[in-house]
Amino acid sequence: MAVSDILYVMVANKCPRCHKGKVFVNNNPYSFNNGLTMHKHCPACGLKYEREPGYFYGAMYVSYALQAGVFIALYSLDMLWWNLPTAIILFIIVGFVLTLFPVTFRWSRIVWIGLFTRYEKRY
Repeated sequence: MAVSDILYVMVANKCPRCHKGKVFVNNNPYSFNNGLTMHKHCPACGLKYEREPGYFYGAMYVSYALQAGVFIALYSLDMLWWNLPTAIILFIIVGFVLTLFPVTFRWSRIVWIGLFTRYEKRY
């Protein structure tokens, strides 16, 4: 799958195979009711998202990479420009990581599905 396809489905919450159906029930990741609830199958093309038990264990590595990117970006900003005390930069990094958790959770699952699913124009 092309990087542009993966970026599109990440941001738009769309199925990697048809680019029409939604992966998550709600587009808002911060919704308390169903922000992190996934459909079992794509509503448009019928793609089964969780192919086998434990399929999304690999998404944890993608989530780790996304969170590490946030950490590296904030730490680099501190080293290059901010020069904040350690306790403050640690508080800022933990705040960003906790705030962005719902987004990185969703993106990591969509990327993981997208790595193993090709876009098919026939749907």
